[in-house]
Amino acid sequence: MSAHRPTPDATGGRPAAGTVLTAERRFAQADFDRFAAISGDDNPIHVDPAFSAETRFGRTVAHGMLLYTAVRGLVDRHFPGARQLDQALMFPAPTFADETMRLEAEVLGYPEPGVCRLAVRVLRAADGTCTLDGETRIALADGETTA
Repeated sequence: MSAHRPTPDATGGRPAAGTVLTAERRFAQADFDRFAAISGDDNPIHVDPAFSAETRFGRTVAHGMLLYTAVRGLVDRHFPGARQLDQALMFPAPTFADETMRLEAEVLGYPEPGVCRLAVRVLRAADGTCTLDGETRIALADGETTA
């Protein structure tokens, strides 16, 4: 996990606009199965390799919200205690088991006191294919404000 800080910030120690927070993660079939059990989303495209082999994807694919929860965890590590206000997500390509994925959250800015806006992405490390693309806004813990 890393954070690229392009410029010094005046955000009270928070990542400055333009900072890209990153982590790498490999999701296993067991992760898909556990998420299905917890969420109740047991669509065979996520949990049944035989079924999935006959689909256009040819194998099981991750739940979109499993990907987002991993990104949300990345955000939490840099903004402890923050509450999510909203999210808008798209899943333009599948994420398969056992591929290294790059999780990204880019700080777009602080549009109002105590609020941070972030672009969120999941990219296939091997070829850069985007499998999750979106934005989220978070309320900083304890109503913290930026400079």
